[in-house]
Amino acid sequence: MSPRLRDDPAALGSLYLRQHLDNPVAWWAWGEDALAEARRLDRPVFLSVGYAACHWCHVMAHESFEDPEVARVLNERFVPIKVDREERPDVDALYMAAVQLSSGHGGWPMSVFTLPDGRPFLAGTYYPPRDRGGLVGFARLLAAVDDAWGSQRHLVEAQAGELADALEREVRLTDHLSPAVGPVDLARVRRGLRDALVERADADGGFGPAPRFPRPSYLRALFEFDDAQSRAALANALEAMARGGLYDHLDGGFARYSVDAHWRVPHFEKMLSDQALLARCYLEAARVAARPQWREVGLATLDFVERALRTPSGYAAALDADAGGTEGAHVTWTPEEVREALAGEPDPVVDAALARWTITELGDLEGRSVPRLADGEPFATPPDLEGAARRLAGARARRAQPARDDKVVLEWNAYLAQALLAAGSEPYLSRALDLLEGLWSTHRSGSRWWRTQHRRVAATAGDLAALCDAHVDAFVATGDDRWRDRGGALADALIERHWEGPRPSAPAPDVGAGVATPDRETLDLVTRPKDVLDGATPSAHALATRALARLALVDADLDRLCVAQRLVALASTLLEHPLAVPDLVEAAGFALQGVEVAVPGAEGPLARHLRSVVVPRTVVITGEGRSPLLAGRSAGRAYVCRAGVCTAPVDDPVALDAALAEALAWR
Repeated sequence: MSPRLRDDPAALGSLYLRQHLDNPVAWWAWGEDALAEARRLDRPVFLSVGYAACHWCHVMAHESFEDPEVARVLNERFVPIKVDREERPDVDALYMAAVQLSSGHGGWPMSVFTLPDGRPFLAGTYYPPRDRGGLVGFARLLAAVDDAWGSQRHLVEAQAGELADALEREVRLTDHLSPAVGPVDLARVRRGLRDALVERADADGGFGPAPRFPRPSYLRALFEFDDAQSRAALANALEAMARGGLYDHLDGGFARYSVDAHWRVPHFEKMLSDQALLARCYLEAARVAARPQWREVGLATLDFVERALRTPSGYAAALDADAGGTEGAHVTWTPEEVREALAGEPDPVVDAALARWTITELGDLEGRSVPRLADGEPFATPPDLEGAARRLAGARARRAQPARDDKVVLEWNAYLAQALLAAGSEPYLSRALDLLEGLWSTHRSGSRWWRTQHRRVAATAGDLAALCDAHVDAFVATGDDRWRDRGGALADALIERHWEGPRPSAPAPDVGAGVATPDRETLDLVTRPKDVLDGATPSAHALATRALARLALVDADLDRLCVAQRLVALASTLLEHPLAVPDLVEAAGFALQGVEVAVPGAEGPLARHLRSVVVPRTVVITGEGRSPLLAGRSAGRAYVCRAGVCTAPVDDPVALDAALAEALAWR
């Protein structure tokens, strides 16, 4: 169902949609009802896509969607539809591809004009209300589209047809690629990704020009390489992000991205997905490179999430970029504000606080400073400044605070569970298991899974794959078969509801067309997008490959492994461009070169050793459960296996490391 937003506001689970209830624009929610209304009235659709924490979405809403004359035209000449991109990532992916095809770039707010059947004919992003700075004014654009609809309908429909054909190729990319017919040289692919990252890496810890987005998958790709250039690229990026303004040094957590090339001035929204993926990256990097300060960053980020994003149904999606109507007002400082907050503290303490967090008269943003660590300052607050930090945090808490989007996105909560498990200690382990347990109640009804706790939108392929992978992590961490069994149920749901074509198996491995992002019963799109290119979060294709491969390894399930390997084959051409698919590169390692380590019995030194290191392409099976890899094997010894062949059991960590190195080097 897709009613007008104002018809049933209580049913809206999206803060972004609720933010537009009072617009004079009579918004519809996305769905077949809205498209049917466009067909009935024979009007074009104006589709506006954004999300609650998006600063420029707020700007366009205030400038244009609250304008009575703009609203009159939208209501009388169009069917206006509002979409939360976090609630409907399939809608977002489809029309963002149209924006990128039309303009060569993307972003939010997304502004798309479509035929009544949903085929786009004009697509862009932010439009000011009137012509400004070389941008077409929204009011003039509406008039031009309305005129074309009335006087040049055939041209509009022709443009929609051409764009729809290009769009089909873009959003179903794997349908137009030739699957691999021979073995994929993953060692060469991984080396190519490493070389590209090292070549792009700069002294400021980035891999390209501003604006700079954190890319944890780039950093994870460097874990396996121990040369000086790889280690420098990894360290520079992790240090720069944690020490700069991207990280919130008084409240914790990472902002969405940096507008500059030095990680100093962020775009201030905080997304759960970023917190989870970055926390996990820092926690694992701390083990890879023996940098305990990176573990502090990871744990502090998880503590921020617990403090700021916890809800009864899981963890909230985001905190807004704006507070009190001003972008970043809750984060930035002037020296005078610091002195006022620290009134009564000795001058040396005030001066040290200003110096530590680089609060200057010049500032970074319109005369205000974004706190960042000065050179030489440790990440952890020194004891003599802990009181000052608490007082500054308290003063900041009394300011206007950013809105919180309380929708609990299944995929992002699965990422968080994995980050909590990566901490490897209490209370994080218990939080992870409690979260996974809770999601079975809040996001599932019968055999159906839902993207958010509001149960209005079906789970995507990314939701189910990420949750399945998190269950594999829970099984690896605990040895409890409950998590393995539930992971199997999620894998079955993923295949049943998202796989296209015959299901691969050991007798017939080269069949099937991969996973579509929307659920099989989602029928309100002109095509079923397939998410295959990795971005700020892993693609559904990579998530499914990783989850199915890892579950197959712990289960010794050859048929399920064939499904993962088919996904690699379908996208094998893309592996020649690894910067576009870093998560798929990692996932393919599990599918094609996965290693199992079985350590039967109660947790002992070998299992603890495995949990203290990061071993690529490897799953660990411990305990006394039903995995075939534990059957008939001696407790307390480790068995390293690959492609059904196991080494002789080993009894000590040194021998285990040697066996793992041999298995990982095997071709």
